[in-house]
Order: sequence, then structure tokens, then C-alpha cells
Amino acid sequence: METAKESFFKRKDIEISAMRYLQDALSAMALGLFASLLIGVIFDTIGVQTANIFGDNTVSSFFVEIGAQAKQFMGAAIGIAVAWGLKAPPLVMFSSAVTGMMGASMIGFGIEASGGPAGAFIAVAIGVEFGKAVSRETKIDIIVTPAVTLITGGIAAKLVGPAIGWCLIKLGELIMTATEWQPFLFGIVISVLVGLALTAPISSAALCIMLNLSGLAAGAATIGCCAQMVGFAAASYRENGVGGLVAQGIGTSMLQVPNIIRNPWILVPATLAGAVTGPLSTCVFKMTNIAVGAGMGTSGLVGQIGTFTDMGFTFDTLWKVLLLHIVMPAVLSVIFDRLLRKAGKIKDGDYKLEL
Repeated sequence: METAKESFFKRKDIEISAMRYLQDALSAMALGLFASLLIGVIFDTIGVQTANIFGDNTVSSFFVEIGAQAKQFMGAAIGIAVAWGLKAPPLVMFSSAVTGMMGASMIGFGIEASGGPAGAFIAVAIGVEFGKAVSRETKIDIIVTPAVTLITGGIAAKLVGPAIGWCLIKLGELIMTATEWQPFLFGIVISVLVGLALTAPISSAALCIMLNLSGLAAGAATIGCCAQMVGFAAASYRENGVGGLVAQGIGTSMLQVPNIIRNPWILVPATLAGAVTGPLSTCVFKMTNIAVGAGMGTSGLVGQIGTFTDMGFTFDTLWKVLLLHIVMPAVLSVIFDRLLRKAGKIKDGDYKLEL
């Protein structure tokens, strides 16, 4: 029999579960990052690069300016996105724009660091659940709901967010140091794990940004994501055609999740391609990236824009990007796919998408 507590949580749509936070909320957070930090970096890069080519001009300056504004309001975008992902009612959702800004910018007690994206996520998630609990429960809902959302979210932004953000940044620094120390091993590990995160229904982009990955580690993460997207696009071309090539190669390899559940072997070719190209990236070609591009792969070509932002838009960088981000993942994935088909592990129709 359902208890009063269970009935209340169900009525308020409050669900404390890994799926709700690691899948729904984190994936929604990625949308907020795309709409602010990520697009801001793209605009800033366009402005800087066009100014380098054509000299200082009004258009370039405008792109730099709107890029800076978009990055500045990252916390608010994360706030609304996470609140939407957690199915927050209107007053809670709109208040979460403020909670997200607090979580991203507040400095904690004894920690000289702001929460950043992770702090925004934590503050909004806590504020939303408390806000949902009191929403429409009083006659002065227009005061009570935003007040509770902001107070609880603000407490989390001050007490929890900076600590979580600091820990994730330190973890990212550890990963980057380990990659410099053992580029071959961690080139494989990072490429494979971040690539798998991209294909799974969680956000590899959000994870890389929260870890603040840069340098060789970010380059390896980009390689792994490219291997998944380009790999699936190339291996499934016979079954999905040009539409599937674009949807997976520029969109997301997450489209293959239902097929992976039916036959996990189809995940192997792209993953092996990442395992091969990852150490080539770290040991031979010394590919680097910035955090916002690290977990994106070829999605919207953001991974490539991030690479050019970090390494410079030169012919030397361009051919390395084409080789490691596109050509090698495609060729290797097709080869591994053919070997698994001969072994009877993959058959026609296993990659078929309902486009």
C-alpha cells in the first residue's frame, strides 16, 4: 500500500534516483551549456579568427561581445535547463535562473573557488526539489515558491557547490597530469571512456566541462567522441545512407542506443577505433583541446572548433584534425565492423535507425 510520503513525492514528481539526475538532469544541463558557454566560445572564436584575417572590424567585435555575454550567463542557462529536465513548475523554473547563477559564481566558506558548472547543477537540483515540494501548497505561492527555491538553492550554492566544483576541477587536473605522465595508457583510457559516455544517455560534454579538461587529455577525449560518432556513421552507412551519416556524424551516436541494447557488439568497432586513435593523439600528434570541445566530438563540429581555438587554425592543425577526427575513425570502424560480421557477431540490420 502506498504511504503518505510516497504519495506526496509522486504527486510532486520528486524522484530521487540516478536516472533522474545522471540522465535527465545532466542531459538537460548539456543543453544549457550549449545555449550559453558553448555557443559563446564558438562566437568568440569566429570573432577572433575573422579579426586575425581581416583586421579589427565591427562584425568581429560584435561576435566577440555576444560570445562574452553568452559565456557570462552560463549559470542562468544551466539553471533553466536543469529545472526543465527535473520537470519543475513555472515559478520554480524561472527562479532557477537565479539559483544557477548563484551556484556558478558563489564562493564557499573556506574555499577560494566558485562552483562553476558543477556548482550550478547542484544548487539548481536542490532548489528545484524543495521548490517543487511547496509549489501550489499555499495561497501566497507567488512568494513562497520562489523564496524556498532561492533559499535552498542558495544554501547549496554556498555550502556544497564550491566544494563539488573544486573536487571535480582537482580530479580533472589529476587526469591531465596523468595523461602527461603516461600519454599512451591514458590516451586509450580517456578516449574510450569519454567516447562511451557520449554514446550513453548522459552528457560527455557536461562531464568534460565540469572536470575542466584541457591539453592532451581534452584532445584524447575529443578523439574518443569522434570515434564513436564517425565510427557509427561509417559502419552503418549501408543501412542508414546519407541521412544516417549526417545524423550520427554531425548529430549524435546516441541514436544507436536502442540498437546497442539489442546487440552490444555493434559498440565494439567505434570503441576500438577510439582505443587506437587515442594514444596516437596523445603520443604522436599531440592533439589538444579546450573543455567545451572535449566531450563534443564532431557534433556540430564543436570538437573541431575547440581544437582550432586551442591549437590555432593552421594547415598543420587542419590535416591532423581531418586524419584523427574523421578519416581514421571511419576507416578503422569499418574494418573492425567487417571482422565482426565475418565472426557472426554483427549482421545486416543491426545498425538500422528509424529516421
